[in-house]
Amino acid sequence: MTHTYNVTGMTCNGCKSSVEEALSALPSVENALVDLKAHTATLKMKAHVDLTTLQSVLSDKFKISERIQVNTFSKTEIQNQSELKQLFPLILILGYLVIASVLLNRNPFNLDGFMLDFMGLFYIVFSFFKLLDLKGFPESFKMYDPLAKAIPAYGWVYPFIEVALGLMFLMHFQVNIALIITLVVLGITTFGVTKTLLNKTTIQCACLGTALKLPMTKATFIENTIMILMALVMLSKTMSL
Repeated sequence: MTHTYNVTGMTCNGCKSSVEEALSALPSVENALVDLKAHTATLKMKAHVDLTTLQSVLSDKFKISERIQVNTFSKTEIQNQSELKQLFPLILILGYLVIASVLLNRNPFNLDGFMLDFMGLFYIVFSFFKLLDLKGFPESFKMYDPLAKAIPAYGWVYPFIEVALGLMFLMHFQVNIALIITLVVLGITTFGVTKTLLNKTTIQCACLGTALKLPMTKATFIENTIMILMALVMLSKTMSL
């Protein structure tokens, strides 16, 4: 068994050698390795040696104590945890939309109806958050949407486009037109999102407006991609009829 202890009082290599020799002399200690900079002693033992015995073989100058183990996380783990915490509102909203869409199309389950209702609810809910801060949304949106960057007025109109698309899907009104518009607007946005992710630029995602501080992540790309895929599936079905 191997244990690491804190050792105070060591000031030079002579102290290091003295502690190593004293601890190594114990019958149950196979090897003692002292780190002068870290002020630690790592002991490989045949059998456990109590702290009192370890202290007894050392000079009064040195004090040995149990090393407190602290859970450490890598930078990547911390970033992932932080990212998941930030994205929790988005994940929660998408979960609610899925559940609501399933309930609206149960008995028997209607996949086409599910997709139309999901897309409609998606637009209505997401436009709501954008409209909470209509003045702030265009500034955040143009950071990654190419059209909003080129034509600032587009950022002001975009939330209302989402409201209109949401109503069209929920009312099943001019669905083909709504699907084509979805492919265009989300295609442009997804292009900008992809470019931002590839450049590893850290900016705020405006998908839920500015009320919720969401980072631009792969989740934003996936969210848009799901909508685009649904639009493609629905459009191919309606055109084949």
